Amino acid sequence: MASFSRRQFVGAAGAALTASIPARSAAQVPKAGGKLRIGVIGCGGMANGHMRGLLRTKEQDNIEIAAVCDVYKKRLDAAATLTGAKAYKDYRELLANKDIDYVLIATPEHWHYQMAVDAIDAGKHIYCEKPMTQTVEQAKKVVAKVKASNIKMQVGVQGMSDDSYETAYKYVKDGVLGKIVVAQIDYSRNHIGDFWEYAQDNDVRPGENLDWKAWLGSAPKRPYDPDRFFSWRRYFDYSGGIATDLFIHRVTRIIKACGLTYPERAVGTGGKFEFTESAAEIPDTLNLIVEYPGGPDVLLISSMANDTAVDHLLRGHKATLQFTRTGFTIIPQKAFEKDMKVIVHEKSGAESTELHHRNLHDAIRNNAPLKCDVMLGLYGLVACEMGLQSFRKRKYMAWDKAKERIVRA
Repeated sequence: MASFSRRQFVGAAGAALTASIPARSAAQVPKAGGKLRIGVIGCGGMANGHMRGLLRTKEQDNIEIAAVCDVYKKRLDAAATLTGAKAYKDYRELLANKDIDYVLIATPEHWHYQMAVDAIDAGKHIYCEKPMTQTVEQAKKVVAKVKASNIKMQVGVQGMSDDSYETAYKYVKDGVLGKIVVAQIDYSRNHIGDFWEYAQDNDVRPGENLDWKAWLGSAPKRPYDPDRFFSWRRYFDYSGGIATDLFIHRVTRIIKACGLTYPERAVGTGGKFEFTESAAEIPDTLNLIVEYPGGPDVLLISSMANDTAVDHLLRGHKATLQFTRTGFTIIPQKAFEKDMKVIVHEKSGAESTELHHRNLHDAIRNNAPLKCDVMLGLYGLVACEMGLQSFRKRKYMAWDKAKERIVRA
């Protein structure tokens, strides 16, 4: 990415991008079974997992990683060596390549919105890592642009490629569980010394092999900080931490399984309870209660200082559905067990980026439904941002249905 200041980014991005990216919001549709050429934007750890998976399936899925882009030259060179793809420093030049069919956006969260918008304008289909954007307001704009185009955009909650959640919804919709009153789910880890801290690469030389200004983009301008670069999930300028990196995976499962859309209210609690001396801005422990109209309450539980798991449950009046590693089990409540039997679902699919990409390929080629489209991406982000805002403001937050925005309750 070319270097530019925050003011230049905000004030002149539109004109610059118009000049550098062909305005083709109508995506090219490849011939049935034709090879799909992929451009990778962001070549860090997450992207490497994607790239290796795509390389494993390139023959089976008839795909090719044709372009890679990163602002850190060491990562860019490594990605080009791994894939044999053309290397770009500026993602806008990659988007201008007419041979690219879709892009993988695997950058820090604060870049997702702008890159997604630019990709849509360039007529590229998109696989965007979660969350879809950094804020709900940005997500609404992306949804509008996708709906006004024929772009397929897959949000990277790859757990949706496990059929357990869409299958669970069939039982919920048919009333097998009765009214769902509470759903609970967790995502916890345990760290020693400090949390969510990644090893720093001493080869970084800002201004030489790292374009720090480009990496910052629309985020507040500040001197290079290796912890912010390598451990960006710990800072609110670039990430929502637990809420948008972990809870987005979990709440999306509950939303899919229960057929939910926009929440009514949310409250978030937590803090830096264990790692009190950490430079991280985000909490090491965060718990959200997200209320949906008429129920259920959704409980999201996480700590970076204790990884004991919590059962993933849908609690219904008639039965409880428990998600497992192999699918789910529906267990009747005692009051109803005479008229019900235990139901066991063995899942198909998996929480797999390879399967999630394959679903996008099918959507591009055959108009197949996406496993995590922009509306599901939006619903998940609303829940996570409402809870995070509640934690940060120490206020009960609500969803304004008329204006479609988060407000104080």
